[in-house]
Amino acid sequence: MTVTLTEKAELRLRAFLQGTANPSDTKGIRVGVSDGGCSGYQYTLDIANEPKPDDVIEQQGRVKIYIDQQAASLINGVLIDFVEGLMDSGFKFSNPNATDTCGCGQSFQAGDCTPAAVPCS
Repeated sequence: MTVTLTEKAELRLRAFLQGTANPSDTKGIRVGVSDGGCSGYQYTLDIANEPKPDDVIEQQGRVKIYIDQQAASLINGVLIDFVEGLMDSGFKFSNPNATDTCGCGQSFQAGDCTPAAVPCS
């Protein structure tokens, strides 16, 4: 399996999907990466109405997960959790492919293929 959701993450994502307009059988979350962040790559997590033709499609419980084919190798084995705290709450990514991560927790490096980093904002 490419991406694993904890029970808390699945519950929170299911709530997001149910709260969106026009719920459908194809609605899910899109997980990927983009160039940026202070370590080189940053995670992306979005609501998707349907998969793109080249997406890797998975399902965790009642949440459909669409993974950008180009990002699949960078996030293979990622665990997504939802954490709640006094100072900060949100989704946390644990990536076994990351060779370094940023202090902000939103970006990572992956071997020699990481693009140039930019400061955290």
